[in-house]
Amino acid sequence: MKKIPDTDKKPILLKVSLLQPTSVTTAIVPLQPQEKKMISERERLIAQVERINQMAGELEAAILELKAIANTLNTQKRYPLLKKELGKNICQYLAVSVPWVKRKPDESFILTTRRVDLFRAEREAAQLAQQLRQQSKKRLASQRHRKNQSGAEAHTKCLSKRY
Repeated sequence: MKKIPDTDKKPILLKVSLLQPTSVTTAIVPLQPQEKKMISERERLIAQVERINQMAGELEAAILELKAIANTLNTQKRYPLLKKELGKNICQYLAVSVPWVKRKPDESFILTTRRVDLFRAEREAAQLAQQLRQQSKKRLASQRHRKNQSGAEAHTKCLSKRY
């Protein structure tokens, strides 16, 4: 019987090129541990949360644009249905909310809704108009006060020159 030499201890030769044989010394890369997969799943979760919240913002903007278009149509009174009943709005508004994901302090998440404030722009405009009216009244009052003071001073100067 012929003895088979033990080849486990010898490097395996591969012919990379025809001129020089090269030994293989690299091992097979082990599979990734499960922990790294969990981290990537958490990152996917966070990315999905951000995506939902971004889409909620876009949906809110689209809803507000719908309201602006409807308001334009209401003021123009060109819409055929509105000609029949003057003063009727083309769109009615009920409470509206969009999906929203909140992050809790313990790093968990809550899928909930966020209210869309359809009349914020009108409130802000009314508030700004009120502030401008108040500033205008103050300005007019201070101008009248200065005018009255300068008029009174001129009147006393005239009186003092006569005597």
